[in-house]
Amino acid sequence: MHAPSGLPFDAVLVVSFGGPEGPDEILPFLKNVLRGRNVPPQRMLEVAEHYQLFRGVSPINQQNRALVAALRRELAAGGPNLSVYWGNRNWHPLLSDVLAQMSRDGIQRAIAFFTSAYSSYSGCRQYRENIAEAQQQVGPAAPTVEKLRAFFNHPGFIEPMAENLQCTLEKIAAERRSLAHIVFTAHSIPRSMAEGCQYESQLREAARLVAERAGRSEAILVYQSRSGPSTQAWLEPDIGNYLRQLAANGETRDVVIVPIGFISDHMEVVYDLDTEARQICDNLGLNLLRVPTVGTHPKFIRMIRDLIVERMNPGVERIALGSLGPCHDLCPADCCQPTLLTNPTRQPEK
Repeated sequence: MHAPSGLPFDAVLVVSFGGPEGPDEILPFLKNVLRGRNVPPQRMLEVAEHYQLFRGVSPINQQNRALVAALRRELAAGGPNLSVYWGNRNWHPLLSDVLAQMSRDGIQRAIAFFTSAYSSYSGCRQYRENIAEAQQQVGPAAPTVEKLRAFFNHPGFIEPMAENLQCTLEKIAAERRSLAHIVFTAHSIPRSMAEGCQYESQLREAARLVAERAGRSEAILVYQSRSGPSTQAWLEPDIGNYLRQLAANGETRDVVIVPIGFISDHMEVVYDLDTEARQICDNLGLNLLRVPTVGTHPKFIRMIRDLIVERMNPGVERIALGSLGPCHDLCPADCCQPTLLTNPTRQPEK
């Protein structure tokens, strides 16, 4: 049984997407992701093949285990004294099971860290809806859950990404380094969804801040992992089309991709970038280098602790870089409204 701490929160809940950890889990996982959506079975099988290339194991769960372990060490070293739990939207450990366990442990009020840095329906509001559904399943004893603010412009996210970009650039021969083309990528979403949130503006600001700290004046943003039909407008340009145009222009032979839209090297990074985009570059004669995500970088883990401390202590400075300022703590009722996803094949694995 959890002993009351006297703090405004008694636990941290890391909330993520989830992923299969073996071939037999692929289709059940994808059915969870796509439940309630009109997706042809053949398309689901095509996506399943992406996971089969990695023996049915998505990297996201192990990366979340590493993040949870690092956060526990950070809180143990510097406080506050909070238990750390982890729950997923689409696969084990499922949010409903984790909230039930938290209830049995005596947890009454938790602060949630979403593994998405940006505001959007699929990256924020849908997570909140999933938590509400899990609370209903658990019943009146379910703990209350509040989310931490979006951290797209926090130095604990921007600075590690800039460091990773600089280290990657150093792998290019000095005489070619200044000509290397840097491209920031994020998961595409339907244009109608983007119009109802700050996803695009936050991504552009994060890319600009990272480029600036890496000594670059341009921050080109493209999109990846589109999953809707051609009849529906999604955010563009697509990374594959952009790489083909870049090769046609003949201005560079080195391309550095910065997956600014993600915090860990999960399936949409290792497949969509490290596999598909790399194959495109190999065919075009381009040298592709991919910047690592923040993962468990010490500054990033420290940022999570700082966001918790900030939330627990009203009046503490809410740190944010750039011109957009810190994001709100409590989401307005009408923010990040959903849009109709016509025949989606998958959602961002965040």
